[in-house]
This record gives sequence, C-alpha cells and structure tokens, in this order.
Amino acid sequence: MKILLTAINAKYIHSNLAVYSLRAYAKAYNRQIRIVEFTINNHIDDILQAIYKEKPDFIGFSCYIWNIDIIERLYTELRKLLPDCKIWLGGPEVSYDVKRRLEREEAVDGIMIGEGEGTFLELLDYYIAGKLFLQNIKGIAFKERARTAGDPMGLSGGFGAERVTITPVRPEMDMSTLVFPYDNMEDFKNKIIYYETSRGCPYSCSYCLSSADKKTRFRDIELVKGELDIFLKQKVPQVKFVDRTFNCNRSHAIAIWKYIKEHDNGVTNFHFEIAADILGEEEIRVLSTMRAGLVQLEIGVQSTNPKTIEAIYRRMDLDKLKLAAGRVHEGRNIHEHLDLIAGLPYEDIKTFKKSFNEVYALTPDQFQLGFLKVLKGSAMYRESKERGIVYKSIPPYEVLYTRWLSYDDILSLKRVEAMVEIYYNSGQFEYAVKYMEHFFQTSFDLYYALGSYYEKKKLFGINSPRIRRYEILLDFMSEMGECCRNTVRNVNLTAFRNILVHDLYLRENLKSRPSFAEEYEKYKKQYRNFYCDEQKIRKYFMPDSAEFKINQIKPYMHLEHYDIDVVKTAETGLAVQAGNFILYDYMHRSPINSRARTLSVKLC
Repeated sequence: MKILLTAINAKYIHSNLAVYSLRAYAKAYNRQIRIVEFTINNHIDDILQAIYKEKPDFIGFSCYIWNIDIIERLYTELRKLLPDCKIWLGGPEVSYDVKRRLEREEAVDGIMIGEGEGTFLELLDYYIAGKLFLQNIKGIAFKERARTAGDPMGLSGGFGAERVTITPVRPEMDMSTLVFPYDNMEDFKNKIIYYETSRGCPYSCSYCLSSADKKTRFRDIELVKGELDIFLKQKVPQVKFVDRTFNCNRSHAIAIWKYIKEHDNGVTNFHFEIAADILGEEEIRVLSTMRAGLVQLEIGVQSTNPKTIEAIYRRMDLDKLKLAAGRVHEGRNIHEHLDLIAGLPYEDIKTFKKSFNEVYALTPDQFQLGFLKVLKGSAMYRESKERGIVYKSIPPYEVLYTRWLSYDDILSLKRVEAMVEIYYNSGQFEYAVKYMEHFFQTSFDLYYALGSYYEKKKLFGINSPRIRRYEILLDFMSEMGECCRNTVRNVNLTAFRNILVHDLYLRENLKSRPSFAEEYEKYKKQYRNFYCDEQKIRKYFMPDSAEFKINQIKPYMHLEHYDIDVVKTAETGLAVQAGNFILYDYMHRSPINSRARTLSVKLC
C-alpha cells in the first residue's frame, strides 16, 4: 500500500512540520510513506498531475486556512482519477465541524481530529496490517454504511445510507514520545526548519485555536538539546519554534536559550514566540549576552486597549511588556517583531490608533499590523454574532466590519498596513521615515497620510521597483510642503534628498546613481584619490581585510558626500560632520537589519 502525505505550503521556503512528524511517528511503515510538498503558488493542474503520477492508495492532506481552497479542488478531482484511493484530511482547518464537512464532501473518506501522530499510526495499522477497526481508533471521523434492520451484520449487502461516525477524543500525547521528524537535513537546506518543544498554551485568547488546549506539555529537555545539536551541526540557517508561548515555562525557556548561546555556530538563527510581560531578569540577562542575530523574538501585543484585552480573555501587563521589550531592544542584538490585530471587540479607529502609536514607539524591528481571522473552533467563532463581528465566509475568514469598525475603517487600516510593510518593515527607509515623522502629530498619522496619497495617485496594485518608492516619498513630501505651508513647518527637500540617498546606500551599492542624488562630478577627484589609496582603504577595513587584495575590497564599499543640510537635520540621527564623506562598508552588515557599516571619512 502506497501512502502519500501531502502539504501545500504558503511559500517555497516553508516546510510542513505536521507531515514529517506523522511519518516519523509511523516509522514501522516508513518505506510505504512518501511526502510531497507544494506551494499555493503552484498551478493546481501541476499539483493534481504530480499526485496522480504517484498512484497512491492513501492520501493524507494537511489542511490550513491558506490552503483549504486548493485542497478541496484537488480531492474533488482526485476522487474521479483515483476512485479506490482513501482520502483523509487533518489539521486545524478541518478538526472542527467534521460532521458537516464529511456529509458535504463525497470525495473524503475521513478526518483526523486534533493531534495526528498516534491517530495516523493506527490508521495505517487498520489499512495495512488490519489490526484495528476504524471505530476503535480515537480522534477520527469517517463515513460508513449503516446496517439495515433486517441484516444488522450486513451479510446480505443490507446497507442503508451513509452516516458519519465520530470516535471519542484521543488523549493528549506525551511530548517526549514524539519522534524527531527530520531524518535527512539535506532536504531542508534552503528552507526554514519548524520545530516544537511544547504543545498547548496557558492563555485563553479568544481568537486563537491554541487556547482550546489549556494543558501545556513539554518535551524532555535532554531530548531537545540533542535535537538542537543536529540543527547546529548542520548549520541550518533558521529554526522556527512553533511553541505557542515559548517562555510560559521559565526553566524550560532558560535551559534552551542558554544551550543555543553556549553552542552557537555563528550561523543559525532561532525564532521564538514569547509573552514579553513574563520575561524575568535571568531571561533578559541571557538574551542580552547572545550573538547579534542568534535569536529573534515575536511578541504579540494585539491591542493596548484594556477593554479589548479583557474581552478577548487575554492576560497581559502592558507596562511590563513595554519595559521588557525596551530592555531587549536596548541590546541591539535581537530582532524584535511586535504584532497588533485590527478588528477585535471594543477596538474602534481611535483606540486602534492609540494601540498603533504605543507599539510603534517601542521601535520594533518588525511591526506587523494584522486583521482578525475568526477561526473555526475558537471562542471568537462562537461569540462573533454576540460581539457584532462580521467576517468573510471563505478562508482565511478575515474580519469585514465590527460594531466598532466600519468596512471603510478596515479599508483605511489596510492602506496603513501596506505603508508599514513598504516603508517600515522593509528597513529600507529608516532615516527618511524618522525625518517624516516630525511633520505629523503621530506616527499613525504619517502612515495614514501616506496611504491616502497612494490611493489618490492610484499607486496601489503597481509593483513599483525599490528606487521608485524613494521617488514617491520625495513626491509626497514635496506635495505636502506645497499644500501645508501654513500648518506644518517647512520641509527641507535638499536635506530629504540626502536622507533618501543615505537610506538607499545603507542597503545596496547601486550600479546606477539615483536621480535625486547630488552631482557625482563635483567630488569625482576626491573619490578617485580615495579609491586609489590602498593604505587609507585598509585603514578603514582593517583588521579583517588583510587577507583580501585591494580589488576584492573595492566592490564592497561606496563613498558619498553629504552637505551641511543633513547635519542640521537633527531628526535623522545622522552623525556626520559638515563637509565629510560617509564610507559604506558592505563587507560588514548588521545581522539584525542587514545595513552596511558606515564610517565618517575626512578627505582633502
């Protein structure tokens, strides 16, 4: 019997932990199990053909909000092509409302509900070894033909209509009995590795499915250390922990953080989702001493409105969160990612603006503005009508409007989200944004105005090259300076052009000079003299440039002159003395934001 586990991921760089964990746990049948992974960007016909060519006897689909539409289309056609193949579904998108789905979907034989490792193994025991009856496997829903009254054993073919059977809930697994899912690390060379050391969450946030599993279970720390060694020895680029609140068990978190610090290979990055308000002194001390880029933290704030936090059953001390996030940020060695959710109960445009400004003031490296998704099985799903929350009927079930936010408000926030993604999260416009903020009452007002400008100029939907996005900022500030002379202080466009040039060269040594940059010819002789002065170049690139020939170093640097206007613009934070040049060193980039190292250079 050929078993096919199928994952359709959001991006090529992603891998699906679920299917690998199922295969690892069912190791007795590993020779018969094959994993195939696709992305939502693959053509559906290509996926269909690839699965058909495998000629499987059993297909298991891993179902999430981002892929369920594709999977539904696939299994409908696969049933026609492979009429005898058993088609089973699993994952969070199908673990709820199973009876209705099975009654509606003729193509599907059954659904694995909740944790799947033990369930999948027993399903294979049933299909391959004939050891069990389906009705004795806990944690599944399946179709069967009901026996007629005259033939209860079905010996004469006395079957009635199909009915759906749902078996009892499967007991929670011991995390230490799970098998390490990755048997060949070479298969994940260019992918993010997903890894878990716990399941469940002690919090009860109404929008999250993890709140359904109140009991938090942890993997034995010695097993974890051994598995971390595998990632470290292979120099995996990134390991993303999927533990819902990684630091809810302090000793567990500290042990892992200390281990990866002590065994750091200088390459691997580890990503954790944490609750910042419960970070203690010891955790902050350990984090502060880590190599820059070793760890990145994702911190869900969601809202700073106390009434909203209470309504979603979230426990959070905002003052402690701000203090902890600020202290971690001070070290400049850890990438911080902070989240907000729009569309929560009691959050109107005014309170959301306040939430935005408070989180933005923490200066995260990544600021994610998301929109509420009403997930099946969550408390929010059960309470949505009572709360006055209206959402899309199709995945990902995103909020349309609420009692507090109109659809027009949602559209405005969508524009703000787009501007934050382009001009903040990209990290390509840091100093330009700092300058622009001083012309607006709040940071939210800046992104709101920028989004309105995009809308007015019909710039949304256009895949603009990066250099064009700098030009748009210049046009935006030029127009604002013209129309708002009486309400804002003067925009210094000369200074702003220099700031845009600086932001541009911080990230990339351009081959062609931007149109808004100062004339190159003016300082051509000084540039040429510097590039020909090997002693001076080595002075700035020493000590680790000693092994390189001078011609190997030159492509990794750029020299740029900035006039006094930049110096006078204190808002930018540029530390450049008047008349000096900035040397951009692309051999030494920040591991946090990839910016080139900069040095102030005095030229004759």
